[in-house]
Amino acid sequence: MLNLPFGRVRFCDGISRRSMLQVGALSFGAMGLTLADVLRAEAAAKKNDDLPRTRHKAVINIFLGGGPPHQDMWDLKPDAPAEIRGEFKPIATKVPGIQIGETFTRIAKAADKFAFIRSVVGARGGHDAFQCTTGWPQQSLAPLGGRPSIGSAVWKLQGNVDPSVPPFIGMAEKTQHGPWSDSGQTGFLGSTFAAFKPSGPDMQNMTLSVANKDHLPDRKKLLAGFDDLKREMDHVGNVRAADAATERAFDVLTSSKLVDALDVTKESQKVRERYGDGKPYKFQYDGAPTVNEHLLIARRLVEAGARVVTLSYGRWDSHGKNFDLVRDHGAKLDQCLTALVEDLELRGMLDDTTVIAWGEFGRTPQINKDAGRDHWPQVSCAILAGGGMKTGQVIGSTDKNGGLAKDRPVGFGDIFATLYHNLGLNPETTTITDPTGRPQHLTEGKALPELV
Repeated sequence: MLNLPFGRVRFCDGISRRSMLQVGALSFGAMGLTLADVLRAEAAAKKNDDLPRTRHKAVINIFLGGGPPHQDMWDLKPDAPAEIRGEFKPIATKVPGIQIGETFTRIAKAADKFAFIRSVVGARGGHDAFQCTTGWPQQSLAPLGGRPSIGSAVWKLQGNVDPSVPPFIGMAEKTQHGPWSDSGQTGFLGSTFAAFKPSGPDMQNMTLSVANKDHLPDRKKLLAGFDDLKREMDHVGNVRAADAATERAFDVLTSSKLVDALDVTKESQKVRERYGDGKPYKFQYDGAPTVNEHLLIARRLVEAGARVVTLSYGRWDSHGKNFDLVRDHGAKLDQCLTALVEDLELRGMLDDTTVIAWGEFGRTPQINKDAGRDHWPQVSCAILAGGGMKTGQVIGSTDKNGGLAKDRPVGFGDIFATLYHNLGLNPETTTITDPTGRPQHLTEGKALPELV
């Protein structure tokens, strides 16, 4: 926790020398690593890094934890037997020849802005976000710490867009089943490149929690105090412990940019209503709530300078009441996902921002006795938008029952190769050096030519 104990040994502006030094102790993740440490490591990494710097492109990765039922969303089977096809009917979309589930009326009307992948294969069957944040099986390079998530890799390779905004931000709410709230692990890159998590202690630090609010009646006064301290440091140079990294830590803390981006009340009521709030939260159990405003915050974070934003939306583990769950979760996702894509387009951000929503695996073709569908890693689905991709199309198909990929199987690595490509990184040539000194490729797949 950031500590600003006003009222002790002070500079002339009222801020103590010790308080100033503690500003650099903003921690990232649960590792106890200070922000100053992170910035020093980042500077060291960049010193020997001759990779080209790209303009600001971003990914918003929406994890549908639990395994969404592909045959009730983007890949309906109306000609299958009743015990397989389920309760939903397909509806026409804006793109001739493409049909999706009746729950997704808004997405249907904007289908030219989306690409639907119906043949995602290679899921390992674990109830976790690992493959959806890295593109790799969890055991890959495990002895070295594992593969880094896309957020950590992009932070390492491309750095910050803005020094006051972390390039990798995880919006996932804490879930009872912990792996569903995994924003993406750092793998062999280490805790330096961990996601900033606004819902945890990171946000408590960012909002500068101070015990005696009487001494800090408003944020402007606090920022003014920091400005005065900076000027005094520059003038007399009597705080020798404040190295360049700690100075940059000040930049984060004294900038309102990140805090403002996380504050949806700064949006108009009209915009917030377009996204909705996702309430009431139903079928949550041990998973994530359907917080529609997280998608709005994700847009605001990208606008502020974030490169990768991950979030967990809903709890899709529908062993029972599958169709009730899809009516609830699906309708809410339909609203906020289309609002996000429309919002990005209106702001001129859509071509530079890739949006993807998907889960760790699919659901069984056969409906069980509890009107549910069980785990089915054999095939699953994904929906993408933006990133300059060729949208308004379906990639791949499944057999008549939705149980196996019929043509054009797409691996997790292929999807991540596409995401990296959209971020301006060549997935076939870009590598990151592991702790043994060996270069490791970002993914084992290839960018989907249908999209790029």
